[in-house]
Amino acid sequence: MKQARRKTIVGWREMVDLPDWGVAKVLAKIDTGARTSAIHVENVRHTSNGRVAFDVVRSRKKDAKVNTVEAEIVRETTVRTSTGHVHERIVVATTMKIGDFKKRIELTLVSRQHMLCRMLVGRTALEDDFLVDVSVRHTGAQP
Repeated sequence: MKQARRKTIVGWREMVDLPDWGVAKVLAKIDTGARTSAIHVENVRHTSNGRVAFDVVRSRKKDAKVNTVEAEIVRETTVRTSTGHVHERIVVATTMKIGDFKKRIELTLVSRQHMLCRMLVGRTALEDDFLVDVSVRHTGAQP
């Protein structure tokens, strides 16, 4: 019988760091209804050798800090939004850090300019490692 691994508890909203990209404190919605994870980016441009450059906008404030990132394209995928629209999106991979817990995840690049949370963490990023307590937010990822 497989031994159950201790899981990290997260709330329905968390502050997420992306240390590989030098990005700190992105407000993320933890969404078990979404399969994929997404991050708000602007100025997406293809570079050489299967890579993409983009600007990560960390908050909705007019003077929000922007981190310019270059990453390898993992693949392109089709995503159906909650409103039923289908879009092609670029997928990249990076390390996500919530509290002291780090995990390598895939993110789709998208405009979330009208969304309160600049990042959405879907169930493929959560599986095996996290339990979501929908009654709390900003747990700091407590085991």
